[in-house]
Amino acid sequence: MNQLYYGDNLDVLRRHITDESVDLVYLDPPFNSNASYNILFGEQDGTKAASQIKAFEDTWEWNQEAARAYEGIVESGGRISQAMQAFRALLGDSDMLAYLAMMAPRLVELRRVLKQTGSLYLHCDTTASHYLKLVLDAIFGPANFRNEIIWKRTSSHNDARRFAQINDCILYYAKTKDCTWNPQFSAPSEHYISSHYNQKDKNGRLYRLHCITRSASMGPRPNLAYEYDGYTPEWGWRTVREKLEAIDKDGRLVWVKGRKGNRMPYLVRYLDEQEGSSMAALWDDIAPVNSQAQERLGYPTQKPEALLERIIAASSNEGDTVLDPFCGCGTAIAAAQKLNRQWIGIDITNLAITLIRGRLTDAFAGAAAYEVIGEPVSLQDAKNLARDDPYQFQWWALGWVGARPVEEKKGADRGIDGRIYFHVGDNKTRQIILSVKAGHVTVSQVRDLRGVIDREHAEIGVLLSMEEPTAPMRKECASAGFYASPWGKHARLQILTIEDLLTGKTIDRPPAQTSVTFKRAPKAQPMVRETSPMPFGESEDSN
Repeated sequence: MNQLYYGDNLDVLRRHITDESVDLVYLDPPFNSNASYNILFGEQDGTKAASQIKAFEDTWEWNQEAARAYEGIVESGGRISQAMQAFRALLGDSDMLAYLAMMAPRLVELRRVLKQTGSLYLHCDTTASHYLKLVLDAIFGPANFRNEIIWKRTSSHNDARRFAQINDCILYYAKTKDCTWNPQFSAPSEHYISSHYNQKDKNGRLYRLHCITRSASMGPRPNLAYEYDGYTPEWGWRTVREKLEAIDKDGRLVWVKGRKGNRMPYLVRYLDEQEGSSMAALWDDIAPVNSQAQERLGYPTQKPEALLERIIAASSNEGDTVLDPFCGCGTAIAAAQKLNRQWIGIDITNLAITLIRGRLTDAFAGAAAYEVIGEPVSLQDAKNLARDDPYQFQWWALGWVGARPVEEKKGADRGIDGRIYFHVGDNKTRQIILSVKAGHVTVSQVRDLRGVIDREHAEIGVLLSMEEPTAPMRKECASAGFYASPWGKHARLQILTIEDLLTGKTIDRPPAQTSVTFKRAPKAQPMVRETSPMPFGESEDSN
């Protein structure tokens, strides 16, 4: 069963993921770039307003927590201990050392859970890539480094007093020399096609003539020196007689008059049957997720699915397990699901879990089977979350009803914790206002919410409460009246308890498919794998 974990990935890895159970790890951790990333959800009501939800703070500080992480990895011994001590000598008690102290134990655990045939791809930028490579060398061993993949993530732009920074790095390591590897191929360029595949058959298919005889530089091969159709090449054929006969029978062997007037045999190679060139470590053919991309969900560090599909296709097979310990908006998960892999995703924010749930529902129409682990499943769990992290509790509660959280400056939320936008068959965007209360609630808070929905011209207001509503609170809700939609009448003011949510109760509202709160992920299209039926490839040594 596919698994989606809510929690700190280091804790989840140590407690839940067994040794050598994962085939491929992809991680895109927060970069040490001193930037606060925010999820930007564009408003759906036609205005240019936007609400920002802080997903994670990409700033690492050297403090007591970082010092404890550093001491823990140093005391574990081995090469990674030596590497971290060297980093401290070089970097001092810096924020960069704090970042590396956070990453090192997680990378140790990720190597542990990899199978002997497994691989790890670490996506990072140039700020910390050189440090992270040394950390990976210490954990995996320098001999297991495979590639530094350079992904061109943006077009050139102006950077002050330096060359433009337009690429990310993806560090590819294998656990052993026996790692799974499926060669990937790049499509030929337009220039290559026009210069090489410049002939068409009667059906309009582009093809080229490929030499089917051996050259002097290849030397003689006794088993390939034979006569065929009255012709014996000086250095022999490039394939055995049985394959040559099959090529001729298929109409792929043609005879062309040579420069000396003699008959010369050639193999017909069609463009649409060729795999392309072997993929290099410079990837400039995958565009980033720009503002107009169909797959864009509004997550600031979202990576294109094509990028993850290439990695997953190269280093895993159908049925294998893919792990993403910083799964964010779930691109690796969506790509793994699309390519028929099992998957494990981990994220420390409930907001990410909500985004991934919606993405899987939209892209796979409910066909993606998985379980969520770590979220509250009881009232006591919810109380514990509210006590330990009020923001995560708020995001979790809003996620249950498909609402978008609203975060504004402290003290300026104006009584709104979340919104749901919906349409009922016309161009007008309507909304549901939500307020989340983990503590004691009174009728005055219900009255406040009623004032908010009047002020915001909202159709429905919902109070999500840890406590059961009192009789005066229910009376206040009843006095607010109803909102009439094509699906019937809906209470204009509603109260749902956390226990209600856990037992499956939800907002009385028009059907969920009318919602436009989150940008929907496009429906996943099945992958089509094309293979060449040719008896041998482009290599001159093929036989």
